[in-house]
Amino acid sequence: MNTGSIRFRLTVWYAGLLAALLALFGASMYFGLASYLEWSLKDSLVKQAQQIAVSHLADVGMTGEDYVVGEIEEHYAPQINSRFVRVTRGDGSVMYVSGTPEDGSFDPTGLPVPPTAPVEASIREVHPPRGDGELLLYTMPFVARDSSRFVIETGAPYDPVESVLRGLLLTLGLGMPVVVVLSIGGGYFVMRRALVPVDDLTQSAERITSRNLNERLPVVKTGDELERLSIALNSMVARLDAAFTHIRRFSADASHELRTPLTVLRGELEELAQQPMLNEESRERIGSALEETERLAKIVESLLVISRLDAGEARMERTRLDLAELTATTVEQLRLLAEDKNIELFCQTPESIEIEGDRARLKQVIVNLIDNAVKYTPPGGKVEVRVTRENDNAALEVRDFGIGIPSEALSHIFERFYRVDKARSRAIGGTGLGLAIVKSICGAHGGKVEVESVESEGSRFRIRLPLAAEKTGSGVNSRTEDDTRPAV
Repeated sequence: MNTGSIRFRLTVWYAGLLAALLALFGASMYFGLASYLEWSLKDSLVKQAQQIAVSHLADVGMTGEDYVVGEIEEHYAPQINSRFVRVTRGDGSVMYVSGTPEDGSFDPTGLPVPPTAPVEASIREVHPPRGDGELLLYTMPFVARDSSRFVIETGAPYDPVESVLRGLLLTLGLGMPVVVVLSIGGGYFVMRRALVPVDDLTQSAERITSRNLNERLPVVKTGDELERLSIALNSMVARLDAAFTHIRRFSADASHELRTPLTVLRGELEELAQQPMLNEESRERIGSALEETERLAKIVESLLVISRLDAGEARMERTRLDLAELTATTVEQLRLLAEDKNIELFCQTPESIEIEGDRARLKQVIVNLIDNAVKYTPPGGKVEVRVTRENDNAALEVRDFGIGIPSEALSHIFERFYRVDKARSRAIGGTGLGLAIVKSICGAHGGKVEVESVESEGSRFRIRLPLAAEKTGSGVNSRTEDDTRPAV
């Protein structure tokens, strides 16, 4: 899992915020319920004491104490309800005290009798000598109509309140992690669904290259930031398309316009060089100018080829051909070039591998790669050429054991006019366009070109081209719509 992704970070923030809110809600619920239950228990004790005073003790002089005791037992049943009730006379003697509750939660006999009559009512927590929990005790002084004084005490154990709070705490402790885990899973799923349009945009953007700038990204009709992003990116691609089209058109037009004056200039120089009255120095200068003109003509021709290939305006004679056979034939034609430098040229084509493409263009690719390998391999070295089948692709590999390419130059060698060592490349006749042509031809055939190199150990160029479809009864040759375009 990518911990730096938007999906992960949003899920973590969502889960953290949810956990914090649930913890805050659980704490509020716990302390709120504890306060409410404590207040409710206190209120019931106060009301019970007041009811005993007003309903039974007010006329104790007329009804008698036995009547009061019977009424308390009948109406409040302290033992059954786990309550404590005690009525003390003003002299400290006990008129009534409830017995031990049936659940045995506390022992009322162990609670001390107030030594003197309190001045005002109070409520406090006491710990019975025998019992596990606390007892909430309310004490209220009372004066009957006959001026006799009493102290009324009502109490109830804290255990039911604590039991409810423990149950709530257990519920929160077990339920909250489950809710958080489910929320994280749900949040991750929601984030994943929400970011599907972003993934679609990413995949579409990765498919767009300088060759298919006419394609556009899908526009998400949501009216939000994603739709605005899609529209903005499409506008940027449209501007890039216009800029690339302008550059290609300019390169093609400039190259085309330069061909005629260069041809005329070359013809004039050749005719001038044949004049018998020229001295040797003038003839050498004219020869040097003619060489530079030839070199300039090759550059212009290469630029025109690249421009038309990139613009899709080059004529492509697509036929079904055997790449292994084409490679072997080309290697034999270039063997003399390698022998002139005392370089061994090996070719391995173990099986027939058929592709669809322009035979002349693909031969140009093979020639350029082998020519480069021979140029940059010192005398006595070797160059290996291999054609293999890789899944649904045909792979052409040209490997040399020459001077290699520096690592910082590997990402630039397919750029136009780029030379690793300009002085050295110029000395051996390089223009910096050979590999650019290779890349353009491979791209026009739906293929890719890769390079691996270690300085002073050699380089390996690998080209992958799609295999031809299986033969059908309708024939094997095919031509593309580019066949109707003008030839380079």
